[in-house]
Amino acid sequence: MALVRDSADEANIASAIDTAVAEFGALDICFANAGISSGAVPLLEQTPELWHETLRINLIGTFLAVKHAARVMIPRQRGSIICTASVAGLRSGAGGSPYSSSKAGVISLVQTTAYQLSSTGVRINAICPGLIETGMTRAIFEHARARGTDGKIGQLNPLRRPGVPDEIAQMALFLASDAASYVNGQAFPVDGGLSASLPVVQPKA
Repeated sequence: MALVRDSADEANIASAIDTAVAEFGALDICFANAGISSGAVPLLEQTPELWHETLRINLIGTFLAVKHAARVMIPRQRGSIICTASVAGLRSGAGGSPYSSSKAGVISLVQTTAYQLSSTGVRINAICPGLIETGMTRAIFEHARARGTDGKIGQLNPLRRPGVPDEIAQMALFLASDAASYVNGQAFPVDGGLSASLPVVQPKA
């Protein structure tokens, strides 16, 4: 079952959550994964409109998913909420200012919400992807392939490769499962080790 909704419209999100409960009887897992990129707009060319839209989708939309998932999970005293943040929310250099700020906000939202949900049995965590080939990043990969430099994508992390969506999905499955029953309020990088270090010069192979 798929619903097309505006992820930053409260009525849309509330109805989507209610539909899930009506169809399946309960909500055990919510993965707040919608997001947009603010692009590589130079600081002095950024507009309030760019910031508003980036924050609207990436942060306010995530908040609404968290709010309405928690609303139906709390009475059952169980549930796992997973939010997509980014390594750009952990350190600079992985995205533009609006995008990075929105993802830092998602991490803070997860941390603060974990405590607001104390004693409810509802867990919340964030995944911080590194460079993954998705619809949002496809232009980067296509440009590199056109130039013949696709072998250099991801070269800054210790694994020296980009990630694939399934590697993010595996982390989401773990956080959604009972295997992660004592994991709460955390932000997990899935980035090939990129965020494990300050910038270093990679030795030549």
